[in-house]
Amino acid sequence: MTDQTTTAPTQTEERDYDEYRVIEDLGGWVRSHTCSQLTAANLGEEVTLMGWVQFRRDHGGLIFIDLRDREGLTQTVFSPEGTPEAVIAHERAHAIRIEYVVALRGLVSRRPEGMQNPNMHTGEIEVVVREWKLLNTSDTPPFPIEDRVDAAEMLRLKYRYLDLRRPRLARNLILRNKAAQSVRRYLDGLGFLEIETPVLTKSTPEGARDFLVPSRLTQGAFFALPQSPQIFKQLLMVAGLDRYFQIVKCFRDEDLRADRQPEFTQIDIEMSFPDENQVMAMAEGLIRTLFKETIKAELPAAFPRMTYTQAMDEYGVDKPDVRFGLTLVDVKDIFAGGGFKVFAAAPCLKAMRVPGGLDLSRKEIDEYTEFVKIYGAQGLAWIKVKDGEWQSPIVKFFSDDEKAKLAERLGMVPGDIVFFQAAPADVTNASLGNLRLKLGERFGLIDEEAFAPLWVTDFPLLEYDAEDKRWVAKHHPFTSPQPGQMDTIATDPGGALARAYDLVLNGSEIGGGSIRIHTPTAQKAMFTALGITDEEAEEKFGFLIEALKFGAPPHGGIAFGLDRIIMLLTGAKSIRDVIAFPKTQKAACLMTDAPNVVAKKQLRELGIQLRETAQGNQTEDKKVEA
Repeated sequence: MTDQTTTAPTQTEERDYDEYRVIEDLGGWVRSHTCSQLTAANLGEEVTLMGWVQFRRDHGGLIFIDLRDREGLTQTVFSPEGTPEAVIAHERAHAIRIEYVVALRGLVSRRPEGMQNPNMHTGEIEVVVREWKLLNTSDTPPFPIEDRVDAAEMLRLKYRYLDLRRPRLARNLILRNKAAQSVRRYLDGLGFLEIETPVLTKSTPEGARDFLVPSRLTQGAFFALPQSPQIFKQLLMVAGLDRYFQIVKCFRDEDLRADRQPEFTQIDIEMSFPDENQVMAMAEGLIRTLFKETIKAELPAAFPRMTYTQAMDEYGVDKPDVRFGLTLVDVKDIFAGGGFKVFAAAPCLKAMRVPGGLDLSRKEIDEYTEFVKIYGAQGLAWIKVKDGEWQSPIVKFFSDDEKAKLAERLGMVPGDIVFFQAAPADVTNASLGNLRLKLGERFGLIDEEAFAPLWVTDFPLLEYDAEDKRWVAKHHPFTSPQPGQMDTIATDPGGALARAYDLVLNGSEIGGGSIRIHTPTAQKAMFTALGITDEEAEEKFGFLIEALKFGAPPHGGIAFGLDRIIMLLTGAKSIRDVIAFPKTQKAACLMTDAPNVVAKKQLRELGIQLRETAQGNQTEDKKVEA
């Protein structure tokens, strides 16, 4: 029976056992091994281990302690028999509680027959303790320090330093470190220089919101935290440094999802004199090396490619998960001019056949109907194929010719269900594309052990923002149009294609890059297409345009989301599980209580006066008046 009592000794106990109190220093003790290293090869060796008490089991005579550090567990045993110092160690071991920090010294012994644990690297041995030191006590943790924990995430984020003691999260961070070192070795071997770029920079809002930092020395002016080092890495190419990389923090003030954080980490890369194929080949080599060195996964020798148009047509999203089928099929022409007006008048009509979908209940179909409404759909039409019969409220509106053409195009067979979406193209694609992922999970079509990388290419250079009534960059305003399409930017903005490429893995975009604009004339033309006046361009990007006048080489690169890559490597469900100290979905840190209200004096020094009274601050020290 595991003893998980965690209270510290009472004052009476401390008076009775002064020697149990925390020592002030290690007294010359040196850790000889981590808690994952010892095996049968170490039998008979005297070792010194240090770590946290995972479990304590008192069997009436023998006391067993499972000692934990970041590397793993080692079973240790205190016996009431043996040398005088071992007997004393056993007597004192009654004071040990879980999460106490201890140093143990003893002999490596083989576990008794039948007590070995083949699931542990250290499962053949135990350490028979002859002396130990108490390095620190611990209060009762607010949740068990083990992988199987049902504590709410908010509680675990508040006590993040305890959450990180759990083996699974510790392993995630260990693998993250391994991945970072793999990246550095690979890029260093290709002649890339690791160069740091500024964290305090200029606000150039074109996309997500900037995090702003007020300047004390220039009151009324603000720095911005970088959304990416994009402009600086281009300037490094102008500087002639040829090949740059950086594992860098970036910041975006945007609404959060499971795979988003306000501060995140990029593997940022830029090269001089490349074309798309050279950048993509370098990036493929990096990802193949990274997966092989961290989790021993072998990725394809060459990653397949798919155009943006094909991705949207067949998968409804520009980051398709190609580990399974269920592609979308355009069926608008079949129903054009037909009697079912909902289909006939639809600006876009697509169908998705789901083999074996006949088993879906009406309740499940209703749930999927509600799901697609998230993406702007008004509903979800469907047909079940049962033997020689089609079951659906809409079938009565179809002609025999329409039914025959539909069955032939989709390859419909008994046991299928077909889902339809009739709406504008963006709604149709988004609703069916995301429904496809849910159905892939529902029917077990996704091989969770597989990795399917895919390049998506030939993106539109610009897309129209109906809310702002202007063209915006699909990626960013420094992306070059494809050869011969510079004039298209002005005459047909929506028709220009970008020299851009995204790397998708299992339905997640893990990297995106492009060949950049490298002449001032082309860069100004891009700003004009985006509705940025010459004055605005000079104010926001004048230093870049100036730099491009001084012999900027052709250049391009890519940036990978390190956090997302680690999610895929570890199988984590949330990006917060691969970041040491993440924020919540409201961009708050529950552990440090950030962001917080600052003192009036600090605001005065910055020349800032708030419009509203900060809530919850009653002390004059912190109170900020309107």
